[in-house]
Amino acid sequence: MNALLSIAFVLCWSSGFIGAKLGAGSAAAVTVLMWRFLPLAAILVVVAATVGRASWRGLTARDAARQAAIGVLSQSGYLLTVYYAIQLGVSSGTTALIDGVQPLVAGALAGPLLRQYVSRRQWLGLCLGVTGVAIVTTADAAAATGVAPWAYLVPFLGMLSLVAATFLESRSPAPVAPGVAMTVHCATSAVLFTVFAMSTGTAAPPAEARFWAAIAWLVVLSTFGGYGLYWIILRRSGVTSVNALMFLMAPVTAVWGALMFGEPFGVQTALGLAVGLVAVVIVRGRDAKTGGSAHRGPHNLPPCPAPKRPDSGHRLSGGCS
Repeated sequence: MNALLSIAFVLCWSSGFIGAKLGAGSAAAVTVLMWRFLPLAAILVVVAATVGRASWRGLTARDAARQAAIGVLSQSGYLLTVYYAIQLGVSSGTTALIDGVQPLVAGALAGPLLRQYVSRRQWLGLCLGVTGVAIVTTADAAAATGVAPWAYLVPFLGMLSLVAATFLESRSPAPVAPGVAMTVHCATSAVLFTVFAMSTGTAAPPAEARFWAAIAWLVVLSTFGGYGLYWIILRRSGVTSVNALMFLMAPVTAVWGALMFGEPFGVQTALGLAVGLVAVVIVRGRDAKTGGSAHRGPHNLPPCPAPKRPDSGHRLSGGCS
């Protein structure tokens, strides 16, 4: 059962990048994001108003404002850059790999920003991770046609947005229930993307079946499937197991994108992904000896903080995704 749940989790979480690619073919990034978050926010608000009232007790206005800010960084800012980069032609695998460097960057910055010890081994892992990203990015750029060089900087902005969310959450005075945090994050994103789409005249959804298929894909697989399985595996197997699975997202997405969309996947791409995985092994090797720590994921919730995670409570060891 643990193996089946793990496989399903990796596929559902990776599906977020594939869903972004599906949506990019039929509408602007902000249109896809608006219609992704509107139904999510509506469902979560209804749940909060009916069966989830108890978890909201004790939530102060300051806590809600902090969670809204984390949602802006970890969802709105991050997802907009991911979707926009894919819309510009950056492959889903390259975008996923750049996102996957976030734990290494967060772990390296934990020293100067949070005064946490960062070992030479972790710095080596960071350097290797950046090297892997550079290898895959150059391979993608060489194979792609019509993609502006600056487009590859867009996913980095999203990754840095996740890092900022990680450190903001790490300074939270008290943990917030995951359901509460997710509701605040999704509601904030729904409002922002709706305002953005309406102000740019892109709020009206296209009549194409492909668009609504992409929305259903993102809501069901990426959000409910990905985050639902995240919590199931977390409770069954612990934080370290979830962390290890998170780092499989980049290679799975790269292969999936190559098979589904014909995205470039040659020897250089495979080499870059291998280097990235070695970097993860180096960093996670130390964590396994010290008890592990939490990792966070890309698509909807804030990255895990340094002594806490996905929305309320895990740890920043090498960072979060």
